[in-house]
Amino acid sequence: MNIAVQKTLSLLLLLVIGFLLRKKLKDPAQQKGLKTLILTVALPAIIFVALLKAEVEWDLLALPLLALSFNFILYFILKYTLPLFGIEKDTSQYRTYLLLFPSLAPGLSCFPFLIEYLGDDALAWGALSDIGNKVFVLVIAYMIAMSWYFKLNKDIKSGNGDKLKSLLLSLVNEPINLVIILALILISLGIHLENLPVFVSTAISTLSNLMTPLVLIFIGIAVVFNWKQIRKIAGLLMVRSGLTFLLSGMVLIFAPQLSYPAILVLVVFPQSAISFWPFAHMASITALEQANENKTTKTFDMELAVNILACSLPFTTVIMLTVFSFGELFASSTTLLAVGFALVGLGIIKPILKWFNLIEYKPALEKETHSS
Repeated sequence: MNIAVQKTLSLLLLLVIGFLLRKKLKDPAQQKGLKTLILTVALPAIIFVALLKAEVEWDLLALPLLALSFNFILYFILKYTLPLFGIEKDTSQYRTYLLLFPSLAPGLSCFPFLIEYLGDDALAWGALSDIGNKVFVLVIAYMIAMSWYFKLNKDIKSGNGDKLKSLLLSLVNEPINLVIILALILISLGIHLENLPVFVSTAISTLSNLMTPLVLIFIGIAVVFNWKQIRKIAGLLMVRSGLTFLLSGMVLIFAPQLSYPAILVLVVFPQSAISFWPFAHMASITALEQANENKTTKTFDMELAVNILACSLPFTTVIMLTVFSFGELFASSTTLLAVGFALVGLGIIKPILKWFNLIEYKPALEKETHSS
């Protein structure tokens, strides 16, 4: 059996174990504790080890700019295409989709697969790329959300500088970012993992080994099988994934010299699940609106936002496992473009059918109106 397929089956087994533990860990506080352990201990440890093991060249610091560019490109594509899917512009649903969909959460959805399938170098590249994504989800997404809020509440003149300042501090103080900064400083001084005291490197390496099983068990526990929600959101998740494959394919056309691991990072990093941070911004704004008793227009649809987050992680997990199971196939720009167009096509089937329905029945409706 193919080695990649065997590894995929072993990872799926961890997902099944997590699913079987749902009844034992059904308390939201328990799930939150597991997620906190992943994001503040296991993930920083594995990124620290990967950066100190990998040969990080300083020109790789362009990766955050590439990731940030991806966030913006996807944002502007969705800004003009969401109305084509029946999501009316300047509505709470439109703003909810537009803020959530360009964001990425690679820590829970991409990094475990990078380390398992590609190793330390690939994880180091992903960690550096995530710096740019963090700027988007923590700062820029917040500024966009607040601009919409003030546009709908023109009577509010005061800004929210304290909140923005706290978000900037969050960007600096987040464990993952602190670890990346510390690792880059050590690398610049010529200090690598083998140069650290043995008890330190051993402890950190042991913690890093927790990452993959914890994440996959968490996904198995947290996955939501609500088919009504999935049918509602799956189409746009397919479109998001398809657009991302198309963007990766076009980049690969202009950079065919990339190594195999670099190509797969280029493919899977933008496929990461939707980030929780834009949702946190939405929750803050919703709290402001609830405090205003005269407020009638909602900036965001919080129920829709929760459903999107619930569907995004399992959807992304399927994409990641598929890409890594057939890695050589997805290292081709032709495959990426074909899969991208196919996913976009699947995502737009329902809107197209609705559009043709309107065309088909419109004359009959007009005739009925005239006759009456």
